[in-house]
Amino acid sequence: MDPDYDYMTFPEVVASAVDAYAQAGIKDPRQALAMAEVHDCFTPTELVLMEDLGFAARGTAWKEVLAGTFDLDGGLKCVRQPIGASGRRSLFEAWLQLRGEAGKRQIASVARGRRLALTHNPGGAPGECVSRVGIVGSEPSVASRVRPAVLSPASHRTRSATT
Repeated sequence: MDPDYDYMTFPEVVASAVDAYAQAGIKDPRQALAMAEVHDCFTPTELVLMEDLGFAARGTAWKEVLAGTFDLDGGLKCVRQPIGASGRRSLFEAWLQLRGEAGKRQIASVARGRRLALTHNPGGAPGECVSRVGIVGSEPSVASRVRPAVLSPASHRTRSATT
């Protein structure tokens, strides 16, 4: 444990996002992605993650929330946080959205032609962390190139794994 760690960023998430975006050819996630399922287990965590994932400049996510940029009913807190199932639920939601089958929850950006989504799910005990940033899409050529990265906060080195 690092006593200087300020919890204002999660380097593992930043590294995972950079890796996933590079593999998928995404330069600007706000423009390229139809949606993001972010692990919003706590309100402050959601704000930090929106910045770490490149959806807001550092220190500005709260302004984006107040402006309605990320406004959508739902999220992890609304469905509780069953360990293991929360990550699968976010993938399922992205799949439904990209297929246009999310019913009342359907988002407009899919109708505007965006065909990629991000899902984020961290986990791990102190001293160890797994941060999965996945890009899923209705275009197999993009989604099939992305491989998850497993990161250790102590080393911040990426080890690619295939699934």
